[in-house]
Amino acid sequence: MTEPLRGDARRRMAAAAVVLALIVLAIVLAVLLKEPAESPPQPAAPSTSPGASTSPGPAASGASPSTAQPSPSQPVEPSTETPEAGQDPVQPPATVPPVPVPPSAPDAGPGPAPDPGPPAAPFPSALLGQDLTAIPNAGRVVALTFDAGANTAGLPKILSTLSAKGVTGTFFLTGNWVEANPGGVGQIVSAGHRVANHSMTHPGFTGLDGTQIARQVRGAEQTILAAGGDPRPLFRFPFGERDARTIAAVNSLGYVAVRWTVDTLGWKGTSGGVTAQAVADRTLAALEPGEIVLMHIGSNPDDGSTLDADALPDIIDRISAAGYGFATLDALLAP
Repeated sequence: MTEPLRGDARRRMAAAAVVLALIVLAIVLAVLLKEPAESPPQPAAPSTSPGASTSPGPAASGASPSTAQPSPSQPVEPSTETPEAGQDPVQPPATVPPVPVPPSAPDAGPGPAPDPGPPAAPFPSALLGQDLTAIPNAGRVVALTFDAGANTAGLPKILSTLSAKGVTGTFFLTGNWVEANPGGVGQIVSAGHRVANHSMTHPGFTGLDGTQIARQVRGAEQTILAAGGDPRPLFRFPFGERDARTIAAVNSLGYVAVRWTVDTLGWKGTSGGVTAQAVADRTLAALEPGEIVLMHIGSNPDDGSTLDADALPDIIDRISAAGYGFATLDALLAP
């Protein structure tokens, strides 16, 4: 009885082993057939431990070794190293000042990108907008001034008297006069006197527009400069005709307007009932500190008289006797 039982047991064990082997084979085949469909083979399985890094190495990512990369399953957060972090995108510049700072490029402002206006006047700003009738704060001095627009009839006597008395004067010249008397400027300047601008052709200025005024002033300026004198920055309006607009126009051209304290009226001549004595008396009657005396070089066109030249020696003597000295209109330009 014992032998048959042992053989039977061996057969059952062999059958069980075959069945178990078949089961294992079936499991292995199932695993091998299923794995490629789920995912491609990985070079290394990522660690799932909490302390393990999930970042690829620097060579694979191109990132700095010190920069941690976020997990692919989490949203990318902005950097927190700048003030703009977490804000909406900002166009450069990132920080806008409350008041825009202008570029450091040269002005023309000016610019002149806006027009800067006329250049600074070559005379004290206090003289802007004025047609001066006296030298401010001059003290006891008188300025003798001579207008030249007609002829040179009185010039030799005037220059001789000024030289003999040791007095300097200021001569307002028109461009036409300079062109007609090219040697006159040289005589005046070489004698140490001051020349000034009296326009090109001696028109009334209030009837001129800005362009015409500029032509008159610049034309005389260039003509006088070419003859050896410099009239800047002294200007006298022809006929004394001016207004606020024309004064501003002359100022913008770099000139201060100079009128007079007293007109001797010598230009009226003997035919106008004037005498040399009357010329001197009129000048002395207006005597004051900073007085500007208006005289003329040319002769009266009707009678040929030169009353200002004739009265000049007496005028100088009487002014000196009254305790006054003499100055040119450059005294206006003192700061």
